[in-house]
Amino acid sequence: MKKYLIVLALFILGILFLQFGRTIYITIINKMKGKETVTSVINRLESEVRTRLAPDLKAAGFDSDFPEQLILLAFKEERRLEVYARLRNESKLLKSYLFTAFSGQLGPKIQEGDKQIPEGIYKVEYLNPNSAFYLSIKVSYPNDFDKSKSVFTDVTDMGGDIFIHGKAATVGCIPIGDEAIEEVFLLVQKAIQNEVNIIIAPRDFRANPTYPKVEGIDWEVELYNSLNQELKKLK
Repeated sequence: MKKYLIVLALFILGILFLQFGRTIYITIINKMKGKETVTSVINRLESEVRTRLAPDLKAAGFDSDFPEQLILLAFKEERRLEVYARLRNESKLLKSYLFTAFSGQLGPKIQEGDKQIPEGIYKVEYLNPNSAFYLSIKVSYPNDFDKSKSVFTDVTDMGGDIFIHGKAATVGCIPIGDEAIEEVFLLVQKAIQNEVNIIIAPRDFRANPTYPKVEGIDWEVELYNSLNQELKKLK
């Protein structure tokens, strides 16, 4: 009886690890395999991720292939990432993902070490297949607007290395978990030749048009007006 209970407990632990320990075992497997490339990641994941995304793609009107134009929206208050796809000159919500961790508060990133997620209109710079957070997507912070408002002459003082990535930890980035980053990574890879914009806002102004007051700056209304105008295009 005791031996049976031990075997049963080990079996249950094994099932739980396979279900919830993905972050651990995927990282171990990737390290054993060595450095990956964007191509090797796509080859490894495309079939599985295509199957997972098939209902979402079909619901948005993409029956045969991935969209060639994307916009990513990140809302800090709601802690949500939305993926919009363009189809026949119309933007359609493809899928939403919840943040798996959060740092900082509402308001733009000002300097290195402030733990803030930036706010603004950015672009995808590149895809990183060998992130310490599984997979990641580089955000083009700081942009020209950020630089124009900075008090620093050296752009490195503004901070950088902002990514959308996997796992469930962050200091100023946007984590969405490993399965979610697989999907967004693949979607972005299929559309990156057409430039992928990333809009990061303190909240979804379409649902709550109130602008948060940010201590220490006097240009948040200018920033939020620009974000609000972009979001209105995606109702």
